[in-house]
Amino acid sequence: MSETTLFEDARWPRAGRWPSADSLQASARVDVGIVGVPTWRTSLSPTGAHATPAAIREAIQRYGTFAAGVSWPAVADFGVVTEPDGDGETDAIETVRRAAGRSSLVIALGGDNALTYSVALGAWGAGGGESRVADAGLITIDAHHDLRDGVSNGSPVRRLLEAGLDGRRAVQLGIADFANSEFYDARAREAGILVVRRDEFEERRLDDIASLALETAGASGGPIHVDVDVDACDRAVAPACPASVPGGLSAYQLRRTVRLLARDPRVTSLDIAEVDATRDAADGRTVRLAALVVLEAIAGFAER
Repeated sequence: MSETTLFEDARWPRAGRWPSADSLQASARVDVGIVGVPTWRTSLSPTGAHATPAAIREAIQRYGTFAAGVSWPAVADFGVVTEPDGDGETDAIETVRRAAGRSSLVIALGGDNALTYSVALGAWGAGGGESRVADAGLITIDAHHDLRDGVSNGSPVRRLLEAGLDGRRAVQLGIADFANSEFYDARAREAGILVVRRDEFEERRLDDIASLALETAGASGGPIHVDVDVDACDRAVAPACPASVPGGLSAYQLRRTVRLLARDPRVTSLDIAEVDATRDAADGRTVRLAALVVLEAIAGFAER
C-alpha cells in the first residue's frame, strides 16, 4: 500500500467525501457549503497558497466524521473559484453568495488572507440580493491587524471597513507583539475594533473570549464572518504559514476557539487563510491542522 493510499473501512466513514453541489437538485439546501478561494497573487510575501484548497481537501480525508455527541450535518462542495484575485474577486463574491443561498454555513478554503474580503462580502449578500454589510460582524483569529493600504493579504479588514463594516462590530483575536506596527494598532483603535491580544489566551478562558467576540460582532443581530488566519498559531504547528512565529496560539486553542464560534447561528461564513501547502513540513502538519479546523467548524455548526 502506497503512502497516499488510505485504508477503507465501512464502519469508519472518512471526512471530506461530500457530494458536489452540482450533483444535487438546484433547489436543495445543505447545512454546510465548502468553497475553494485560492487567493495568492497579491500576497506581500511569496506564497504557493493557491495550492492549499486542494491540499486541505486531500488531508481532511485522513480524519473521520465522528465527534462525541455530534450528529454530522449535510455538507456539499461548491467547487473552486478559478481566479479569485484582481478582477476575479467579483466571481469569488458571486460564488460565495450562491453557496450562502443554499447553505447555513459557508466554509472557504484559502488561499492567502486576501480571500477574507471576497468571502465576507459574498456571505453578507454583496453582489446581488439584500446586502447586510451594514449590520454584519467580523471576527478574525490572526496575529496581524490586516489594515494596510492597497489590495493584498494585509488589507482585507481595512477594505471591509471601507465597504461599510462598522468597526465596532469587528473583533481581532490573537493579535501578537512584534507582528504589527504602532500605526496599524492605532488604526484599529480609531476604527473601534475590539482587540484580544495573544497573551489574553493564556489569562482568560476560551469560552469567555469566544462569548465576548460573538457578543461584540453580533451586537446588531446581523451575520458574522470568521476569518481563521492559521499564522496566529505557533510556528511549531504551522510552519507552512509564512508569517507564523514561535509563541503563537496552540493548535488546541485555534481548534477550540473555532468550534466555540461556529456554534453560534449568527456565524454564517468562515474562511481559512495563510497556509502555503507548498512549504509545509514533511508530515504535512499545517495542512492537517487546517483540515481539522474545517472539521471543528462543521462540528460546531452541528452543536447549535
